[in-house]
Amino acid sequence: MSENEVDPDAAELDAVLWEAWKAMELPEGYRAEIIEGIIDVQRIGRMRHGLIANRLSEALSLSLREDTYAAYQAMAVTLGRRRVWMPDVLVASEGWDPRADVEGIGIAASAVHLVAEVVSRGKRHQDRDRVRKRREYAQAGIPVYVITDDYDDQGTVTVLTEPRPEKADWVGVHRVAYGTEVTIPEGPAKGFVIGEAITGPKRA
Repeated sequence: MSENEVDPDAAELDAVLWEAWKAMELPEGYRAEIIEGIIDVQRIGRMRHGLIANRLSEALSLSLREDTYAAYQAMAVTLGRRRVWMPDVLVASEGWDPRADVEGIGIAASAVHLVAEVVSRGKRHQDRDRVRKRREYAQAGIPVYVITDDYDDQGTVTVLTEPRPEKADWVGVHRVAYGTEVTIPEGPAKGFVIGEAITGPKRA
């Protein structure tokens, strides 16, 4: 099979996963994503997780208010081959065309300019945001991925830019400890600073 051909077995599995995901009815407080061919169900993050996500979303919204872009929470992002993610925060145009996602489930990855994840407690959650989503967001060509991580040393913020879809990785990697400011270098959020107002102060 050539590099550009689609494996029919993989395509069939993708279709089955997609239909199963759409049919799921989860209890309140849970969410499901399809990441690297697996339906991943997780509990919505604890209070600190929500606080950081809310601070980031609100600050981004204020910084974008003079523009045609907005920050969104609880928005599904879809990609070809029936993959779907639920990032904690994303930035997209205020006028994004809902027809970009033909099933009306969420916003197409091609219309997303930035995604942000707040890492939750536990190895499974940490692996999802640090490794699996890092690969998937790069493969989708999303320009900026921000990881706010309470569980990396004493807390870090990592800004990933210049995705390399063919390598499932990023060229630009800027990682700083809590208490040190980091600036988004490109896109609609260019110049936006993530610092103590979002993460809290440097930890001892």
